[in-house]
This record gives sequence, C-alpha cells and structure tokens, in this order.
Amino acid sequence: MRAYSVCFALVLGLLLIPVRTAVAEAELKVVGTGDGLEMLQEIGEGFSEAYPEINLSIPPSIGSGGGIAAVSSGAERMGRVARPLKESEVEFGLVYLPIARIPSAIFAHPSTGVSELTSDQLLKLYSGEITNWTEVGGADLRVRIVRREDADSTLQVLRATMPGWRDMEFSPRSKTALTTQDAISSAREVEGAIAFGPYSRPLEEGLSVLKIDGHHPTDDGYPSAVVLALIYKEGTMDDQMKAFIDFSQSEKARTMIRNYGGVPTQR
Repeated sequence: MRAYSVCFALVLGLLLIPVRTAVAEAELKVVGTGDGLEMLQEIGEGFSEAYPEINLSIPPSIGSGGGIAAVSSGAERMGRVARPLKESEVEFGLVYLPIARIPSAIFAHPSTGVSELTSDQLLKLYSGEITNWTEVGGADLRVRIVRREDADSTLQVLRATMPGWRDMEFSPRSKTALTTQDAISSAREVEGAIAFGPYSRPLEEGLSVLKIDGHHPTDDGYPSAVVLALIYKEGTMDDQMKAFIDFSQSEKARTMIRNYGGVPTQR
C-alpha cells in the first residue's frame, strides 16, 4: 500500500509540472529568399527581445521558390520571397504580404578601382565584351563575373529594368552563385570580381557598391529593386505568426529596414 501511495504521488507530481503547449514549443521558421536576409534577421532579433517566449528562426536562404514550396506543402508556416507570386502559387492559398522594397545593387571587389559604370558598360561587362577593368577606367585586372541562376529574383528585376539585360546572354566565363550570400562572398574574396544582389548597408564594408548612370542604389533615380514579402497559407494564422507580422510592420522594424537601405512598404 505504501509503494502504491509513493507511485501515485510521483505520477501526480509529474502531472502538476507546468508544461508548454505544442504550439508554444513549435519553432516558427521564416524560410525562403536570401534577399534582405541580414535585415530580416535583425528584425527577428528585435522580435525575439519583445517576444522571448516565441522560438523564432530565420535560417539561411533556400530561395523564394524553396520558401513557396515549404509553405505550400505545409512543411513550414511562414516564408519569405523576393518576387511576386505566380497565379499557380496563389491557387495554393498563399497570402503575400510585402514589407520592404530593396534596391538591386551591383558591387565589385575594391581591387577593380571602379566606383561607377554606365548601364552600357555594365551590359558589356556581363556579356563578356569587356574583359579587363582598364576598359572602364579601372585597374589592370581581368573581369571576373559572378552571376545568379535564371530564377533569381534580383536577376529577374535586372532583366526587367536595366537597359539591354532582357535578352542579354551572360559571358560563358561567368561563375554562378547559388545564393545571395555566395555572390557577396565571391565579390569580397576574388580580385576583379563583380556581382549583384539586394542592397544593404553592410555591402559598403569591404566592397565597392557601384553607381549606375550616376545613381547609387539608394537614390530615387536608381531603376532596379526587389520587394521582400512574407507569405503564409490561408487559414493557418496563429498567435505566433500574427505577432511576427505585426512586429514586421511596426515602426521599430520600419526603422531597421531604413537603416539597411531598404524602403518600408505602405501599411
């Protein structure tokens, strides 16, 4: 009888231990594009300070398409994209919520000795017509081109906005970076390299962010930008998701976006 009483007390004690619900324990991942990743991670840090009980994660890039696939399949609750949703993707019940406009920057290794290009020079560099930086007033270095895959959101914007890019064929000697972070790393590490990606102020550290036709990416006259948006599936909204969405549209988050060189979207 005594043994029974002890067991009962142990079981009762376990039942009385506070437990977190499955929702509270679940990690809220925001997966997808590498565009604006550092900016969104900083927003995430601010969110975690305000909501320490929510386990938020903003992992490395799997691309806009990867984020869309993860949210559409139900593998993740929220995603991040740098391109509009296609009609076929909207049919999955995805909701698209823009949070920032991010300029598409062209940046180069400082060894190039170049701080600005015309749009015509940029086209000739990427197509392979110009092969040495001396041809555009820079150092005597071979041009090392870093491009992105055809589905990349920044490339799509450049094709739509930069003169001549719509039908341009990349130089066969170009290197394809699979993520935004890979493109930035290549430009930082390889002498003579030129690359492109979403603009953020940290790019100014150790890289030459090029003016195009006299305009810096943060200038009003700069032609190219991507829109960073959150996505989720209709009918899946919960308290964690709502809290993060509300925070991403708060004045604190909007200040972070501006500090990174982005433009907050209208609320």
